[in-house]
Amino acid sequence: MGIENFITFLVTAFIFTITPGIDTLFVLNKSISQGKKSGIHATLGINSGILVHTLFAALGFTVLMAKSVYAFMIIKYLGALYLLYMGIISLKTQQSLLAVESELKPVKKQKNDFWSGFITNLLNPKVALFFLALFPQFINPNALENPIPFMLLGLSFAAIGVVWYLSLTFFAGQFSEQFKRHPKAGVRLNQISGFIFILMALLIAFN
Repeated sequence: MGIENFITFLVTAFIFTITPGIDTLFVLNKSISQGKKSGIHATLGINSGILVHTLFAALGFTVLMAKSVYAFMIIKYLGALYLLYMGIISLKTQQSLLAVESELKPVKKQKNDFWSGFITNLLNPKVALFFLALFPQFINPNALENPIPFMLLGLSFAAIGVVWYLSLTFFAGQFSEQFKRHPKAGVRLNQISGFIFILMALLIAFN
């Protein structure tokens, strides 16, 4: 299928995935502050974003973005503003996020968590540039114009991400169960969650 050194790619992808970054912070934040289900849907959203980045790289859109400083900066700051918005909302909420989320209909809650993860990943241009630099190293030069190898590598990368982030979710989700029984602690966690989102926004904006 035009892919070379696939095992090496899987090892590289795994190392990159487990290295703490914006996506890791996002999943942990969701899982601890809002529970396992939120972490699961955030995980699916993040890895759906990875697939879109892969598609863009395969079709050549990422190359165009990489060549345009303005496009890169616009996407970068949109991502930072979105995380900043989420942080401010969390800080302004005077009720535990667990309690707030329990008031939402399950389907609406799941959509919120999914799209939050999706948008956070999609508006991080560094992910797109990383894929653009990494994937061609494992594709036969004669197949670089073929989108299929890109998509297969992207699917493999996303599969590793799903397994890893779900593992983090089930581990971190244990803490949220404790906060359900302590409303005041839940409110404090809500504030911490807001600060983490703001920190993530600053990391994207100034890196």
